[in-house]
Amino acid sequence: MMLNPARFSPKQQTAIHWWHLPQSRHFDAVICDGAVRSGKTTALSLGFILWACCSFQKQDFAVCGKTKTALRRNLLNPLFAQLRLMGFRICDQISKGYAEVAFCGRSNRFYFFGGKDEASAPLIQGMTLAGVLLDEAALMPRSFVEQAIARCSVPGSKIWFSCNPETPSHWFYREWIRKTKEKNALYLRFTMRDNPALTKAVRQRYERLYSGGFYDRYVRGIWTSVQGLVYPMFDPKKHIGAPPDKPERYVISCDYGTVNPTSLGLWALCRGTWYRIAESYYDSRKTGITRTDEEHYDALTALAGDLPVEQVVVDPSAASFLACIRRHGRFHAVPANNDVLGGIRRTADALRSGEIMIGECCEDALREFSLYAWDEKAQRDAPRKENDHAMDDIRYFAATVLDAAGDDPFFVASVKH
Repeated sequence: MMLNPARFSPKQQTAIHWWHLPQSRHFDAVICDGAVRSGKTTALSLGFILWACCSFQKQDFAVCGKTKTALRRNLLNPLFAQLRLMGFRICDQISKGYAEVAFCGRSNRFYFFGGKDEASAPLIQGMTLAGVLLDEAALMPRSFVEQAIARCSVPGSKIWFSCNPETPSHWFYREWIRKTKEKNALYLRFTMRDNPALTKAVRQRYERLYSGGFYDRYVRGIWTSVQGLVYPMFDPKKHIGAPPDKPERYVISCDYGTVNPTSLGLWALCRGTWYRIAESYYDSRKTGITRTDEEHYDALTALAGDLPVEQVVVDPSAASFLACIRRHGRFHAVPANNDVLGGIRRTADALRSGEIMIGECCEDALREFSLYAWDEKAQRDAPRKENDHAMDDIRYFAATVLDAAGDDPFFVASVKH
């Protein structure tokens, strides 16, 4: 079944139809990686369903994403809408985690899985599949991906991958991108120009969002390492300041430590910008004295003073301190969003857009901004676990408070480097 070529770029057409083209139908797998918003997921998922429904009858397939929620939002909902317009009949059993898809007298079942961590692998274990689509494969643990691949034992089964580039030390790059010939896989690298739905203005907007290693990854579609400072865009001339008027709201963010430092930041909203107007930073290694939760709470109340602090955003692993704050009843304690990379990207976006400013009195935060760096030896993108305590409490604030209105988590996740 050939689709209207005017709606798809040549690269997308290949991703959709490779399985029956004479020059590529012998491949056992297809890998589509490259730039963000390049149209690879749209083409790959559509091709996967077409292939399954044209090649098999009453077989089981799997469609996998990092989480089932993200999979349904980003892939399944738009895909099903497109398929229905094309004449497919879809019986979507959301509560049961699968859908029956029928076309031209054939019907197959598609199961949906989230592969967010090592514990996800047993979910797919034991199934017999005719094919699997792994969306954002580089974000899934190797155990889950390999378990999904091992389930594809039906004759004629094929494996479909999509992902955005990560570091070259990533296992997926080493085992699949660099071994496409050995794996008998078709490799297609996408750029934003391969997506006809993107206007020139939108492409240019994305190009402005990234630089350095992240520009190479998310705009050029290249697997490359990130190096240097985590927040190279931080500029004391641009990012140090105080509220020009009386603030409207107050929030405190907290990175909690017993042996490691505890960092508290007091934030004030004024004219659409959040200012870190004060902080408390306690390092027990320097003093030789470990604080109790009650002593940390005393520091919290001293930082807040008489201000109407609406919430305290706390490191979610600090269960005892969260309980301590709640027991006193003065502050509304909220576990922070602890997605490290997501929080870093949101903080970077807030720095670039002017959503946050740092007070001159916040010496520890200013010191850490100049030292907080990527760990170049890590297998995946990760900051070094040093000079990161004020950075963590700022990240908690950005990921939890700034994102409370429901920002697009990927669009804002743009670290300029």
